[in-house]
Amino acid sequence: MTKWTPTHEAPEPLEGPVVPTIVGGTILWFVLFLVQLPFYGWFDDHGHTWWVWTCLAGAGLGLIGIWYVRGRDAAIRRDTAARAEN
Repeated sequence: MTKWTPTHEAPEPLEGPVVPTIVGGTILWFVLFLVQLPFYGWFDDHGHTWWVWTCLAGAGLGLIGIWYVRGRDAAIRRDTAARAEN
């Protein structure tokens, strides 16, 4: 069986507002965590406490994502500035 390879070039990746998107998602996860906290007893009684902790984990991972994409955007800006100088 032969390996399939594309015969055309891949399109350029789409760039959008990455940092605001990640910040918005992180805020959403944290708000969901806070909304579920008053109902922790109900979640515990029904065996669904993982819902609460999943929202907290999403917020925590979102903080790591914010740090990452801000560094990525800064690196892209530095590279663009360096190319403009040359």
